[in-house]
Amino acid sequence: MHAITLTEFGSPDVMQWTEVPDPRPAHGEVIVDVAATAVNRADLMQRQGFYPPPPGASDILGLECSGIIAELGDGVHGWKVGDRVCALLAGGGYAEQVAVPSTQLLPIPGALDLHAAAALPEVASTVWSNLVMYGGMRSGQTVLLHGGGSGIGTHAIQVAKALGATVAVTAGSQSKLDFCGSLGADILINYKEQDFVEALPGGADLILDNMGAKYLERNVNALAMDGTLITIGMQGGVKGELDFGALLAKRGTVHAAGLRGRPVTGRSSKADIVADMTTRLWPMIEEGRVGPVVHAEIPITDAAEGHRLLDADAIGKVVLRVT
Repeated sequence: MHAITLTEFGSPDVMQWTEVPDPRPAHGEVIVDVAATAVNRADLMQRQGFYPPPPGASDILGLECSGIIAELGDGVHGWKVGDRVCALLAGGGYAEQVAVPSTQLLPIPGALDLHAAAALPEVASTVWSNLVMYGGMRSGQTVLLHGGGSGIGTHAIQVAKALGATVAVTAGSQSKLDFCGSLGADILINYKEQDFVEALPGGADLILDNMGAKYLERNVNALAMDGTLITIGMQGGVKGELDFGALLAKRGTVHAAGLRGRPVTGRSSKADIVADMTTRLWPMIEEGRVGPVVHAEIPITDAAEGHRLLDADAIGKVVLRVT
């Protein structure tokens, strides 16, 4: 088969479409013929040498895909060859085929386009596991989403609104804020012009943060009483100073969580997240209340352009079409 490999770490041009060995299914895995994958911030970091795959994972880029099941490994139940699926991956999505634990497969929701479905698993798993399964997001809460125009941000807006929350977002351009508003975001904050703490005088019950150290102090200041800050990224640095006095005064919680390194099964596993999403989130997608936001869909052989688009002004996800 063919896949995107790296000639070295560096710019988008280090990626090349080359022949690699076909994957084989281990116990509990299936082989998926990949229709499409999608570009995530983690792919850009791995390409630059800053985000190595966890032990045992494929070193091929790609944390999600959609496609057709081509082969079942031993011990797989509930799926059959020919099923249309999308999947959460620890790596390997930028390829014609990928081996996937069957517990990380999701059916294509309703009549959703097979290629567009590739933009769902990673953002859906991130948002659902953090805001819903951990944060307990519910109707009547105020939720602050940093990076509202990103793949995670555009998905989180829809989920939060479907669950009845008031949604505040930050973004650095009016076009992104306008799009967030079209998805239902209630409070639109241009972080270049306005302090998000001042924009939320009542505070936020939940904050989903992709910046890390740079926003730590202000995020704590922006919490409502008994609020929770959930950090999922470190675009603003890895080391910050936490004011425990401010946190204690608000009875606040600071939580940080990754997705890629979670175990396949067991406590806090990908299997648990996927099972919960299948039961509770997928009906929302089938009903049209939540859906993928695709900025562009381009051939996998143009993966370098896909990385440049995501690193520029993409709103939502960039899909790489394989077949």
